[in-house]
Amino acid sequence: MTRITTINPATEQTIATYELMSTDAAFEKLEACHRAFLQWRTTSHHARASCLRDIANALRTNADALAAVMTAETGKLLRDGKLEVELCALLFEYAAEQGPVLLADEARTHSGGTKAGVVAYCPIGVVYSVQPWNFPLYQPVRVLADNLMAGNGVILKHASICTGSGLMLRDICLAAGLPKGLFDVVVVDHDTSDAIIAHPRVRGVTMTGSDAAGRHIGQAAAKQLKKTVLELGSNDAYLVLEDADVPLAVKTCVIGRLFNNGETCVSAKRFVVTAAVYDAFVGAFVEQMQATVMGEPTDERTQLGPLSSKEQFDTLSEQVTKSLDGGATLLCGGVPDKGVGYYFPATVLANCQPGTPAYDDELFGPVAAIIKASDDVDAMRIANASRYGLGGGIFTRNEEQAFRLARDHFETGMVRINSFGTADPNMPFGGVKNSGFGREHGGFGMKEFVNAKAIYMPSSARSAS
Repeated sequence: MTRITTINPATEQTIATYELMSTDAAFEKLEACHRAFLQWRTTSHHARASCLRDIANALRTNADALAAVMTAETGKLLRDGKLEVELCALLFEYAAEQGPVLLADEARTHSGGTKAGVVAYCPIGVVYSVQPWNFPLYQPVRVLADNLMAGNGVILKHASICTGSGLMLRDICLAAGLPKGLFDVVVVDHDTSDAIIAHPRVRGVTMTGSDAAGRHIGQAAAKQLKKTVLELGSNDAYLVLEDADVPLAVKTCVIGRLFNNGETCVSAKRFVVTAAVYDAFVGAFVEQMQATVMGEPTDERTQLGPLSSKEQFDTLSEQVTKSLDGGATLLCGGVPDKGVGYYFPATVLANCQPGTPAYDDELFGPVAAIIKASDDVDAMRIANASRYGLGGGIFTRNEEQAFRLARDHFETGMVRINSFGTADPNMPFGGVKNSGFGREHGGFGMKEFVNAKAIYMPSSARSAS
């Protein structure tokens, strides 16, 4: 393969074709990024922050164009694309506001408190960012904003189906005043990507995607002794406990399953429902899922657009078939209409069994897996019986109990109580187990790829800025 072609998943029409870069061309971008980094690392935190604010403003100015490209390339609802642009602008502004404080030199003492020391958070160089298609702007931005603030350069390998979104982001950053080369995009195949990981100019690697892809990239980076941050897949469990507000749980879980056409790593995917409220929840949940309006993603009336690609459509179809063959019961949806576009209806599977995709794996699309629990204790057991641990949710009227369960028992990086959401600039984002390691947002991402350098001063004089 020497080129890639982007396809509109709603119309199956070609959008654009891009030539793949040679390894040498990709390496030239690495070298240019390194040269830009050598200058950028000498700029003050406040100067970096000013540039990031300019990028945030530029994103808002170009919001309509960005949303249109994302919708065309991935099928996400146009209004969701506009919300994504705003979230990205907020991420740049958060890094600009908090970075100078979080990354400032810290004065410390050593030798029993008799001598002064300084901890300096120094940038390390070029960070290689490998990102998926489901949030074409947000995925690269959540790496970019923090690392630019930290003083690093970033090279992005975006998912091939949203190449246009990645290139538009780069162009907007350049137009906003970001130094040329400091952030760039490589359009490469997997072999060249592995060569980039091994290149000596790359000092850190971050990736969002499946646990299988994360295992490959993590191993390639570890072989080169390079730090990684991996945000991988999940099959997030949302627990509906015995005293849950059922109407609230139903409404929230439908939103949580269908947001971004169900193609979200922290979507509500498994619904673990206690026997006491099972019938009430399932009946209302199926009714609302069946009422979902599926259609063209640019139409304001649409609630569910197409899946992002034929590959994703085929994968989800196979997962549903295997889950039904393994004992699951189809309550609604499940059978896509034949026609133009990769549309998959809102689907509910009940009686999902261990050993099947609906129970064990990540269903990346509008398919809900319902699992019945005998009681609250059993619900938490089922939730944790997963190789994943990214996010999850708890529905109960007892918020104190929910907090204790979330803090002490839920084996995930994030927990929502009586609510659903995806990301917040001020809260850490990341998971445990096969959902990866490392954190982004909330200031944590700014320190993932820095050198916490200990500087020992010869006297008690404090010199930290």
